[in-house]
Formats: sequence, C-alpha cells, structure tokens
Amino acid sequence: MKSHTKYLTFNVPARMDFVHITHQVQEMVAESGVKEGLCLVNAMHITASVFINDNESGLHSDYKRWLEELAPHQPISRYQHNRTGEDNGDAHHKRQIMGREVVIAVTNGRLDLGPWEAIFYGEFDGHRPKRILIKVIGE
Repeated sequence: MKSHTKYLTFNVPARMDFVHITHQVQEMVAESGVKEGLCLVNAMHITASVFINDNESGLHSDYKRWLEELAPHQPISRYQHNRTGEDNGDAHHKRQIMGREVVIAVTNGRLDLGPWEAIFYGEFDGHRPKRILIKVIGE
C-alpha cells in the first residue's frame, strides 16, 4: 500500500471565505501514484473547515449569511470562549457546523466526485496562515 502526505497553507484575507481546492487535491492524488484508494483532506485548525458542495457563488453567499445568523461574530461578549482574550468563539461554532474533513474515493487515479461536487477550504477566522492535510492511501 502507498501513502502520500502533503500540506497546503492558506492565508485568507477575509474573516470568512471559501477557497476552491479540488484541483490542488487532484494534483496531489496524481502525484501520489495511487490508482485505487482514499484521499483524506482535513483542516488542521479549529476555526477552519473542509467540505464538499457545489461551486456556485450564490450557494457560498447563502452559506456565509446562514453561518453568520447561526453564530454571529458580534457581539464578541456572547461567547464565553472569548473571555480568554480571543475573539473567535463564532469561528469554532462555524467550523463545527461545516465539518473538519472529507474523505473521497480514488478510482483509476482520480478523485471520484459526483458531477457537481467540489472540495472547499472554509475559513472562519482569517488573516493568518493555516494548513490543511492531504493524505492519499491505496494501491
């Protein structure tokens, strides 16, 4: 069995945004040489997410509005977590909703995604470097 690990670093200038990463992940799968297996993509920070959905700007705007309604950034005092000196209590909640990682089947050396599925990095507390892990395992 083969195993291949890579890290991507993002520094998203916005507090909350989504970065389309399908092409970078597919490049890592090709680089791995794995023809049949699995690809794990996970955010390595507790205020970021990796998820799969449609690459459609209206949907992304809807997500941002919905997440802000569920866990608004302001007022910062609403979150006990922020009493530690942080201001990102909302970002932890947003990450919990959107998820930590995705696992995608690799078939014939390609990510086996549905016709409208794309992989995204979700940032909920931007303005600083954060990493994601890509690990491909298989034959």
